[in-house]
Amino acid sequence: PHIVWLDVMRLVAILMVVICHCTDPLNASAEARSNPDIGFWGAVWGAAVRACVPLFVMITGALLLPVRQEAGAFYKKRIPRVLWPFLIWSVLFNLAPWFIQWVGGSSALVTDFFPYAPDPSASLSDALRDVAMIPLAFTVYATPMWYIYLLVGLYLYMPFFSAWIEKAAAKEKRVYLGIWFASLFIPYATAYVAPWFGVGYLFGESTWNAFGMFYYFAGFNGYLVLGHYLKKGNGWSFPKTLAISAVLFGAGYWVTYSGFAAAAADAMSTEADMELFFTFCSPNVAIMTAAVFLLFQKVRINGERVARLLANITKCGFGIYIVHYFLVGPFFLLIGPSSLPIPLQVPLMSVCIFLVAWGFTALMYRLLGKKAVYIMG
Repeated sequence: PHIVWLDVMRLVAILMVVICHCTDPLNASAEARSNPDIGFWGAVWGAAVRACVPLFVMITGALLLPVRQEAGAFYKKRIPRVLWPFLIWSVLFNLAPWFIQWVGGSSALVTDFFPYAPDPSASLSDALRDVAMIPLAFTVYATPMWYIYLLVGLYLYMPFFSAWIEKAAAKEKRVYLGIWFASLFIPYATAYVAPWFGVGYLFGESTWNAFGMFYYFAGFNGYLVLGHYLKKGNGWSFPKTLAISAVLFGAGYWVTYSGFAAAAADAMSTEADMELFFTFCSPNVAIMTAAVFLLFQKVRINGERVARLLANITKCGFGIYIVHYFLVGPFFLLIGPSSLPIPLQVPLMSVCIFLVAWGFTALMYRLLGKKAVYIMG
């Protein structure tokens, strides 16, 4: 049967992703360093939505684990639905900087569209080189596409992992999740503990070995198991769930925000320093993600019309994801210079981008029917 609360969860995750990318012009701009308000609100909103990608992975684990198909059949069903749209839109993203400048736009306009591209090339050959690299790597122009490499990797892994998932008792899954949670501290241990002891690597890692002690439990597969484990729900009342979720989210948010804000305020911070507290596979982001999942799992939708609307958003969800990044720059140029207070700019941008991306995706499905899956997923 259709699980409506997972549709709600997917809507929350999509909105979080859109908000996340709407903070890019704030966090990546030179004004963020010189204007405290811009830097502050970029950090506030950016930290609040770090659970976005882990929520998507938890939803995947809740819906697909354990996989009961033969691996080949599972791959044939799942991978083409993300692979073709990924290839098509990756090409469009990578050609966009050249096209914008070819029609008379400036390199500064390209940077407004793609905040992490401070020196975009106007060369068609450079754009075609980026296109050729799509099977191996994403670029700053196709930033959201990093998730598709991850998703395909999870799909390749799931049929084999499912054999254990299907047979493991709840206690064994809790042990797995416990070791996985311990692995989430490794980025902080590497950054802060290792220098204390004058070493560069921990738990058996070295220049000749990247696969340390916790490697086999680390990464996004933990979110797959967490989604699978939590999907059955619990007997907690809504007030108890709300209280527990608020404490978990608050604790995770405080670490995420304070760590990122401190790094952003330091002119000597490297890109790695900036991303450390925003890392998806970190304990602070994990408890924020679990908090959101537990809370929205309690949502009950009784209206058939609302349920149909949520189902349509779910159908269009992948299309919204791959389209929305094209809209961040235009809406930032439209809303950013306005007199609207900075705290309200990100949510307004996010709602507008979400609605336009949803409308475009729904229109493509209406015009192309089932063939739209090759373009919109």
